Amino acid sequence: MEWVSLIGYFAACLTTLSFLPQAIKVISTRNTQGISLLMYGMFVLGVLMWLIYGVLIDNLTVSLANLLTLLFALPILIIKYQNR
Repeated sequence: MEWVSLIGYFAACLTTLSFLPQAIKVISTRNTQGISLLMYGMFVLGVLMWLIYGVLIDNLTVSLANLLTLLFALPILIIKYQNR
């Protein structure tokens, strides 16, 4: 495996997993007071678009990273919307 690919995989892991602690905290506490609904809505839409892009260009790394990010970020957005 090339070092460039390793950097890409590592970056994808870090950015994707960075949402996990926030998702766990929001799901367990249901507290979204400090989270912007507009920002999270825009973020989730952007991640969805990256996922579609990854699928269209047949890039597994981009697709999987954004699918997992979407799975971690979407519950936060849903809870934030419910708490508005």
